[in-house]
Amino acid sequence: MGKQLVLVGGGHAHMVTLSKIHELVAAEHQVTVIQPSHHHYYSGMGPGMLGGTYTPDDIRLATRHVVEKQGGHLVRDKVTRIDPDARTVFTESGQTLTYDVLSFNAGSYVPTTIVTAEDQDLFLVKPIERLLEAKQRFLEMVSQKKVDVGIVGGGPSAAEISGNLLQLARESGGNVPAITIFSGRRLMARFPKPVRGRVERDLKRRGVRIVANDYVESVKSGHIHMRSGQTHAADFVFLALGVVPSPIIEASGLPTGPDGGLRVNRFLQSTAYPNLFGGGDCIYFEDRPLDKVGVYAVRQNPVLYHNLKAALEGNELQSFDPGGDYLLIFNLGERTGVLHKRWLTFGGRPAFIAKDFIDRRFMKVFQSIE
Repeated sequence: MGKQLVLVGGGHAHMVTLSKIHELVAAEHQVTVIQPSHHHYYSGMGPGMLGGTYTPDDIRLATRHVVEKQGGHLVRDKVTRIDPDARTVFTESGQTLTYDVLSFNAGSYVPTTIVTAEDQDLFLVKPIERLLEAKQRFLEMVSQKKVDVGIVGGGPSAAEISGNLLQLARESGGNVPAITIFSGRRLMARFPKPVRGRVERDLKRRGVRIVANDYVESVKSGHIHMRSGQTHAADFVFLALGVVPSPIIEASGLPTGPDGGLRVNRFLQSTAYPNLFGGGDCIYFEDRPLDKVGVYAVRQNPVLYHNLKAALEGNELQSFDPGGDYLLIFNLGERTGVLHKRWLTFGGRPAFIAKDFIDRRFMKVFQSIE
């Protein structure tokens, strides 16, 4: 007799499992996917969609169609918590679902603790769908006046958003905005010096101002307040702070890592509940803490599918090997980028071309299952 598999989220780490739902259904298992949208957007192409390089259709998977055409069931809702002992899932709308095996790929979110007042023109880099709202509002504003943009954060998202906003303004014929990145200690601080240098030089050459060695205390009513006491006006604000794992894990009382992610072993399996698995940004891999980059979610795909099927059928689990160095490419807008792997670093249009090719190929593979 088949069992019930529940996937919380249809993100990058669940892509192979989504493509294999028909195999699970053929084995008489029931598969349910729960996520707040009918689509899943590929975050690696999000800044490019903001800048106008890609359309929404270019960067998303039609999850509902993929799930239902293979005999699975998609529930458009948000999971708030699970009861791991009762094997029950609770959703925002009040639904409850039971499971035999469950996998989390619920992603991460940008904390908003520094926002002290509601602000119409404040946007987060996640979820990716909100970039569409930001794009429309930004185009309205730059068509009328020169806009002061504040981007809070010192990582790749801040760099990519700034460059793609410049592209969007220039290609739309709007007023070129004055963009300031509030980077904290420094922009791209955790990356090698050649990467930092190229990103900073590219953005500064195009007029982006970078405020370093100071931290944002609060964002309120069109102003950014710094710990140093300085205040900066900002008509349009992006929060591109470091992401934290989905709150579902802690709300469910599951063992977590120091970042709040589901603590998993080498099988991507909860250290406390053998029928719970996970991948992507919402897990803490206890063997070796992983950077929150999409490459690990992609690498987890085949192992996660194997282990979910094995858990359903009582077969042997497979270990996940994170692998070695990974390729870094950042899209800095206006068809430029920065590429880095090991000893190799270069920028400009060739870096963008490489990223564009890899990203389009990745999406083509998974959109083909539609």
